[in-house]
Amino acid sequence: MTPALHPLDLALDGSLAAVLARCDDPRVARLALALGEASAAVLAHGVYVAELAVAMAGRAGLRGERVGVLARAALLHDLGKQWSPSALLDKPAPLALHERQIVEGHAAVGCAMLLEAGLVAEATIVRHHHERWDGAGYPDRLFGTSIPYESRLILVADAFDAMTSDRAYRRALRRDVALAEIAAGAGTQFDPACAWLLPEVL
Repeated sequence: MTPALHPLDLALDGSLAAVLARCDDPRVARLALALGEASAAVLAHGVYVAELAVAMAGRAGLRGERVGVLARAALLHDLGKQWSPSALLDKPAPLALHERQIVEGHAAVGCAMLLEAGLVAEATIVRHHHERWDGAGYPDRLFGTSIPYESRLILVADAFDAMTSDRAYRRALRRDVALAEIAAGAGTQFDPACAWLLPEVL
């Protein structure tokens, strides 16, 4: 008897399997499955961010286990969002300050979940994937090269996918417009070297 397809198999294509193969860690597969059951859209976003961040890392010359760690962290960078209220994640209007603080907590929550799973290097990267080059990010207001390089790559990939995807509060931007936004944020929001890698892998 042919087993029924899991909902994630219907929601995602072979990209998830390819990313999980690169991650090569059963702990990551279990966490990804739980995330996908909470929100297939958040997991699909993680898959694309992982593909993009790994491609950028390859252009930058990263090799070996660092790429595996990056793939695992990028796939699960929004892991903590499964504990964020869906009413806030899908709110069709700008978030109030207190609502934004709740959603921003996903970075620290995801870090804690990865630490609990024993994924220490990945936890650090996930904690800092919303730090900005100019120090105005969160949760620790790191700046410049004090931010893990892998976190800086993920931020660029994350921002690009977010801008080119439909959201409850706005329509997706065209790819060229999103690339212009990334370029404009180089040196403030983004590490310039990471921002410049993006168009090379698209």
